[in-house]
Amino acid sequence: MKRIVLIFIATLIAIPLQAQRIEAYLSLGAITSQVEGDELKGFSHWGINGGVGAWIKLDDRGTWGLSVETDYSCRGIFNNSGSAENYYNIDLDLHYIDIPLTAFFRDPYGGLKIGAGIVYSRLVSQPHGYIRYTPTYFIPDTSDMQFLKNDIAVAAEARFAIWKGLQFSARFQYSIIPVKKDWHFTMQDESWANNCYNSSLTLRLIWQFGYDGQTSRHKKTSRYR
Repeated sequence: MKRIVLIFIATLIAIPLQAQRIEAYLSLGAITSQVEGDELKGFSHWGINGGVGAWIKLDDRGTWGLSVETDYSCRGIFNNSGSAENYYNIDLDLHYIDIPLTAFFRDPYGGLKIGAGIVYSRLVSQPHGYIRYTPTYFIPDTSDMQFLKNDIAVAAEARFAIWKGLQFSARFQYSIIPVKKDWHFTMQDESWANNCYNSSLTLRLIWQFGYDGQTSRHKKTSRYR
């Protein structure tokens, strides 16, 4: 946690002060997720994502930018089919506070922003869910279902303007460290253990204060009309 905070501070200090322009924004949307390694398939768990952020322009034209956020995200595992390919039923919520740091390139003509970055997440709550299975066929180990507190993920994101300061964002992220280690499973005479990783897709709306949805090229041209 301390290393992540120091990286954030060092990154912000390294930005030339004369080139900074900071605009705050709010975000709200939905997140669909899965836990890689749970022996289930599909992004079946849905939750809420929302938070606050700051957009930092890195150059005068607005071609490059940096976003820093603090978000709430409800990830988890969900399955209620119990089919041959999905061996057990489960409903488990994982409540995280995310701190994404994302560098963006902005198309100067269309306004599309494409970015990549790193996300530090802290598990703040894991309510008791349920897990049901058929003991004679497939057995997940339920003796310790507690997930690890820290999660570090890589992320890719795209944003585009809808109207004035309103933008649509799609962000995909995947953990690069396990969020649960050695989850054991048994099926008939076979046993194995998996490390688990969060994987999620977030779709949200962003309202950026002070942003009118125009490209920097359009703004520059309008001064001479």
